[in-house]
Amino acid sequence: MNITVIGAGAWGTALAISFAARHSVTLWARDIDQVNQMSANRRNLRYLPDAAFPENLHLSADFLVSIADAELVILAVPTAALRATLQHFVQVAPAGCGVVWLCKGFEAGTSLLPHQVAAEVLPLGIPCGVLSGPSFALEVAKSLPTAVVLASRDEAFAQRTAQALHHSRLRVYASCDVIGVEVGGAVKNVMAIAAGVCDGLGLGNNARAALITRGLAEITRLGLKLGGCQETLGGLSGAGDLILTCTGDLSRNRRVGLLLAQQQSLEQILQQLGHVAEGVYAAREVHQLAERLGVDMPICEAVHRALYDHVPLLDVVNDLLSRTASQEFGL
Repeated sequence: MNITVIGAGAWGTALAISFAARHSVTLWARDIDQVNQMSANRRNLRYLPDAAFPENLHLSADFLVSIADAELVILAVPTAALRATLQHFVQVAPAGCGVVWLCKGFEAGTSLLPHQVAAEVLPLGIPCGVLSGPSFALEVAKSLPTAVVLASRDEAFAQRTAQALHHSRLRVYASCDVIGVEVGGAVKNVMAIAAGVCDGLGLGNNARAALITRGLAEITRLGLKLGGCQETLGGLSGAGDLILTCTGDLSRNRRVGLLLAQQQSLEQILQQLGHVAEGVYAAREVHQLAERLGVDMPICEAVHRALYDHVPLLDVVNDLLSRTASQEFGL
């Protein structure tokens, strides 16, 4: 299969390396200087300096040329750039080419999930879906075992594409529950910020385990309200991604929480990261969605208060711990 990956950040680069083991892959970057540097060094020095490119991984800064022969285009762009990238793709997409996005978040201002953005942009007939799950880019680039989910409302496309991308070190499962997959992927980033705060304040392993578990309950409440399936939210793209992002040292969103616990400002934190931390933006959209839909999401609300209302972290934590006890599984 001819695959083009749009976006040469860490995740796009890692997948391009992984898929090049079985397919002809082109990695596109907007910056011609970055493309030239990657061509000269055969690695992405900015995002994945330790991962060498295979010989059959091609590089390009020309969008039209890079997708001219593509059978599948993978969009490795942040949620904020998804709409514009899809609009560009539609103008030049080869006949029969499918598109899969990797972003995990909600569109700012609209609170739309990625598949809802795609539905507003893509004409009927273009097969599309989302690839998500517990996956750190560096580990994928190093061929460490990983399992993810490819979800599409087109069941045949999901099955066919998952089978094509699947290999022994990157297991790809098919799903039709796009909503569940995307809600899990988006909201777990908010929970990871909370987990970082928990660890940064030294609240202990018990507290982190409780936070992850109750965080999954919040994700499930929102996912079910939006039409997702409970099995999906308890699977790889829900519980699996939540556990990884809340506990792994490579998690950018968890890093946000750790730095918040050091009393750094949000502006300082984002400057330090150098990468997009989707949870920062998702917290605002989840807050608005939860209010509009009447979904109880106290942990997400606490993160929103810390990030945007500038409530002191200890006050936020004390408010959470002072909540009235209730039944564990009451939805």
